Amino acid sequence: MDFVVLDTEGKPELSELAIIDSQGQVMYEGFSKDHPNNATNLPNLKSLKALLTEFLTIVQGKKIVCHYAKHDIEILQFSFHKVGLKWPNLEFECTWNLAKNYWFGLESYSLEYLSKHFNLRVDNRYFVRDMAHAARYDAKFTYHLYRQLMMDQLKHQPNPFNSSRVDTPFQTHPDYTNTYHTEFLTLESILDDIKLDSNRQSKGVVVIGEPGSGKTHLMMRLAQARLSSNRLLFIRQPNNPSSVLYHIYSRILESLVERVGSSTQLDYLIINSFQKILRDRVLIQKDQRILIDRGFTQKDQEILKALEDKNLTALGAEGTERKREYWQRIEKRISDWWVSSYSAGGFALSILKGIVKYCSYTELGRKDIATRWLAGQILSDDEAQKVGLPNWGEDLSLEAFSLEAISVLGRLSIQDEPLIIIFDQLEGLGLPHNREILLNFGEAIKEIFTHVPHSLVILNMFPDRWEQFKTSFDNSIIGRVSQHQIHLRQPAEAELKAILRVKLESVNIPLEQLFSKEDLEDILEQKPIRAVLNRAADYYNYRVRQIPLPFVRENLHKPDSNEKLVIQLRVLEQQQQKLTEAFLNLMQAVQEPGSIDLTDLRRQLVPDVKSEEQQTSHNIIEYLAQKKAYLEQQYNNLPIISDADDIGKLKTIAEAFNHLKSIRLTHYRLGKRVLPEHIVVETDNHNYVMGFLQIAPNTTSFTSRISNFNELVSLHPQDRFRLFRDERLTEIKSKVAKEKIEQLKNSSNGKFFLLSKQDRIHLELTYQLIIDIQNKDLDVDLESALKVFVTHEEWYHWLFTMFGFTKPLGKTAVK
Repeated sequence: MDFVVLDTEGKPELSELAIIDSQGQVMYEGFSKDHPNNATNLPNLKSLKALLTEFLTIVQGKKIVCHYAKHDIEILQFSFHKVGLKWPNLEFECTWNLAKNYWFGLESYSLEYLSKHFNLRVDNRYFVRDMAHAARYDAKFTYHLYRQLMMDQLKHQPNPFNSSRVDTPFQTHPDYTNTYHTEFLTLESILDDIKLDSNRQSKGVVVIGEPGSGKTHLMMRLAQARLSSNRLLFIRQPNNPSSVLYHIYSRILESLVERVGSSTQLDYLIINSFQKILRDRVLIQKDQRILIDRGFTQKDQEILKALEDKNLTALGAEGTERKREYWQRIEKRISDWWVSSYSAGGFALSILKGIVKYCSYTELGRKDIATRWLAGQILSDDEAQKVGLPNWGEDLSLEAFSLEAISVLGRLSIQDEPLIIIFDQLEGLGLPHNREILLNFGEAIKEIFTHVPHSLVILNMFPDRWEQFKTSFDNSIIGRVSQHQIHLRQPAEAELKAILRVKLESVNIPLEQLFSKEDLEDILEQKPIRAVLNRAADYYNYRVRQIPLPFVRENLHKPDSNEKLVIQLRVLEQQQQKLTEAFLNLMQAVQEPGSIDLTDLRRQLVPDVKSEEQQTSHNIIEYLAQKKAYLEQQYNNLPIISDADDIGKLKTIAEAFNHLKSIRLTHYRLGKRVLPEHIVVETDNHNYVMGFLQIAPNTTSFTSRISNFNELVSLHPQDRFRLFRDERLTEIKSKVAKEKIEQLKNSSNGKFFLLSKQDRIHLELTYQLIIDIQNKDLDVDLESALKVFVTHEEWYHWLFTMFGFTKPLGKTAVK
């Protein structure tokens, strides 16, 4: 709500008043010619009734801020009554009350005392008692007091502009829905077209926008609007050319187990689709449900009622015979429907059985096991028995399995609502060393359009990367993916202001009160939206926490020489303003010893202004701290872990470190025998062989692969071998497997590591940093970011020794 600051003079009748706007400017000053103490030559001298009428016009719909508001209200009420005007319903806020409730134990809460206590100034002059009790003078100081109160309260709240980036559509961020509203309606319209299409064909959309323009934010809005009805699937870029489809399916599965209210997306897919399957067995006539002769039973009716109510607990408690019978019935009905509608071949019936098993469990542990089974992972014998699912064969082709699984989800969605499949953060695919991944990704997209019906497939792209994709893929891929193209423009200034205001709703302060006109000019000239929000975050820290403004962060818009000059002049103006304030404080400290905090004065005179390099390092470390905290929070939410994905992450990291030190990546072969997924990092001093073995330890594949790895260790005694396994995975109990692990540990050049929580977080943190830089979600150069890892002890990890970097000594993060 907008506000004005008011001061009135007179008692009991109004003699004068002044109104200050939210930017601190005098917007109205008037004097009553009916008051006996007012001279006839005063400006804006009017009748008391005219004065009050104009006052009402100005303050209508605004909050009125006064110091000791009780006094102002009494004067106004008396004056309204005297001239026969009805007292209006006005909202007042009192800085006297606010100060008493926020700043405890002060000697006085008068405007004079508070203005002097906090060194408030109007026109660079401190409060002078002899000039007080003039409406304009007191209103100006009340404005600065109110601003001081607001800023002090904000110091204890998070910076509302810091979370400028949406990482996934499942997050919740403040959203100004008028931005990209037409583009949003276009996506909704395409979804409606897919649902109404009798052929159930999938459609493609490319959303094209510069880095930070709000592509993922738009996906978040789509999720918030559609998660109650549609299943939304979010896929980041694949990192391994041999497992692109499995990567896509794994991320789809992780999206499906995201909770929407009390259940997961996968639960709702079964609830909604199975309702439709059961209803097809019922004839509706004259609002009465009549059973037709297809074996529809009382039990089916009870199941249908529970699904319609979205009350799966009505089907029985965990572990009861009643629940087991109901869910066996659901499994049979879905299987029968599938066979009659499609066929009994392939993995489809097994996948459907796994989905039904997942939905039948309420215990999170069983749901997690069923999720890993649905990911094609082999379970331990105990786990398989616990969820009642047969283990997959060790020769399962995960790529073929994944495509069929996605196809099953698409066909199930025909009974529900269209799937929304979003591919995001794809920029790294355009790098030269990822060429094979890019081409295989294109083929995977083609397969999805061919085999997966009833889906909206969205690709979020930078303009230049989309142009590269068009030259890399054949027309059959491009034609399907880009049936629709949505281009995100830079919003107009009014829209950007509205976005900033939405962000500020969490701290309840008007935009114009927080930022000066010059601040807003600098903020709003940034491009794109994320740069605007980042600059607003800088100014928020500057105004609220007195943190010096950093150098303007790099963004897609490169300022020309004139713009750079304007930026430099603005920085100089801000520095000059701070030095002027510090000098005035110094003068007061000399004249009134003890009236100024000398520590604060020293900080003003010698501000902690970081160099551009220091600021970059600070931004990287701030990013790492936030991302690490998030990863720690998410650690127990077990993702789908695979050898292919982890080795892809390790290879991405190694390729990135090649910017700092020349290394060569390769891999070993051992005839036709299968080795753990691995890479060989060749450095000047040593070759490091790093592999992952995340598959089930109760399989012959596990023991044969580690046996082959051990043979490789003995064949290359000069190399250093490291084999990793996530500690959260199934415990290794097999006697043979344990013996092979001990053999590796006892070798002179090999080690076996269970990745601890700290190890996993460092791996994910390093990988995510690189991906975020490639996707321009983090506005720093890759080399500077990687240097933080290898030059700051706090962020160093032993993994980096394998890229030729030793642990730094005594270096800490730049604060």
